[in-house]
Amino acid sequence: MNRNFCGKTRREFMWQAGGGFAGLALSGLLDRKFLAAQDVRADGTDWVNPLAAKKPHFAPKAKSVIFLFMYGGPSHIDTFDYKPKMYGMDGKTIEVKTFGRGGHRNQGRIVEPRWKFKQYGECGKWVSDLFPNVGKCVDDIAFVHSMTADSPIHGSAMLQMNSGKIQSGNPCLGSWVNYGLGSENENLPGFVVMLDDKGGPISGPTNWTSGYMPATYQGCVVRSEGTPILDLKRPERMTDGAQRKLLDSLLKQNETHESSRAGNSELAARIASYELAYKMQSTAPEAVDLGTETQSTLDAYGIGKEPTNYFGRQCVMARRLVERGVRFVQVYSGGAHNDDNWDAHGDLEVNHNLHAAETDQPIAALLNDLKDRGLLDETLVVWGGEFGRQPTAEYAKGSGRDHNAYGFTMWMAGGGIKGGVSLGKTDELGATAVEDRMHVKRIHATILHQLGLDPNALAYFYGGLDQRLVGVQDTEPIRELMS
Repeated sequence: MNRNFCGKTRREFMWQAGGGFAGLALSGLLDRKFLAAQDVRADGTDWVNPLAAKKPHFAPKAKSVIFLFMYGGPSHIDTFDYKPKMYGMDGKTIEVKTFGRGGHRNQGRIVEPRWKFKQYGECGKWVSDLFPNVGKCVDDIAFVHSMTADSPIHGSAMLQMNSGKIQSGNPCLGSWVNYGLGSENENLPGFVVMLDDKGGPISGPTNWTSGYMPATYQGCVVRSEGTPILDLKRPERMTDGAQRKLLDSLLKQNETHESSRAGNSELAARIASYELAYKMQSTAPEAVDLGTETQSTLDAYGIGKEPTNYFGRQCVMARRLVERGVRFVQVYSGGAHNDDNWDAHGDLEVNHNLHAAETDQPIAALLNDLKDRGLLDETLVVWGGEFGRQPTAEYAKGSGRDHNAYGFTMWMAGGGIKGGVSLGKTDELGATAVEDRMHVKRIHATILHQLGLDPNALAYFYGGLDQRLVGVQDTEPIRELMS
């Protein structure tokens, strides 16, 4: 047999191959202590898995977050921000300052709320007929009616809601949580994203990027149907036996060579990522297998019927993932463009009837399911879009509303948040926040705080600065919402 490979002996060839891609495969089969003994960082310290669980800054109220992102911008005045004075004003032109994709305007034609409101729960919260099931959960929910953002344009507004800044290239909220706390489950990603079946949001992966942090912290897109994680399944020819044969060969070579301790942080991150992928091959399918759920649970989420089936599956998966230690799960309602999401520029009734019908029952089921399992106390559920909608029509005809970043509604439940609370106000038309104005960064600070992270101390050194999710100025969490 010819034992010469490109001028090298077979032993030399195997040794050098083991230092390349084969080494990545090897990493998935070796004990972590073995890897740590072979590698050091550039500063001489031992390599540490970047996804290892870390201690919070202080005792947390929540262990994980489920962010229900209503992409496109749901209308606050048609959902949870009751404006009784608007009824009877339909079609009336008034003086009101607005700013949306159509630019700045000083007057407009009123579109009165298209749905009726009624009171729910012991707190008597007014909720529209779009969300009758969520309405039954209001005693567990804290509403913030005075949210503000810096941009009325989808792309930049979504980036700000996800990363704290309107420019791309910055780590998003889930990445900061992953970086600050690590993952309790080393077989699953610490940050999971589930998209609408109609497509992804504008700006795509920049909404779950790790920015200037290592790719280890970026979001992992998981599907609720079919193969849960794309490109994860190993090639058919790469059997356990083949992996074991490779391992034995490389370990034998290792016995005759001294391991180099010249660390490489980039390679270390790639090794950690491959190791996670290897473990997910067996773990991810079980985590998203709804076959183990009872029929009553599936029925509660609206699975198996339309229009709730898809979003319902995502909500059940979100619960299953946080049960298994995933820190941050983001679930999108709405994808692609126009009426495929909550962006109601044309017919408000058609648009919101569709998307509320898809999400109302699953969201309520998620809150009730978490509560029944004793998980709501340690799981922070967040609901909202990138902004709200204006009280006036965008066009000369029709009920469509333009974007509104001057005042809109978000809500939170569980994870140490008070229930049955409403904070802040918009004016009588819902055009702008007028009481207890809350910038997006206050929501971010609150989420980090409930996870036991100081939003003003959690930093990552980049570009000569200690970068923070909340920016250079200290930002207070919304303490009025905390129990």
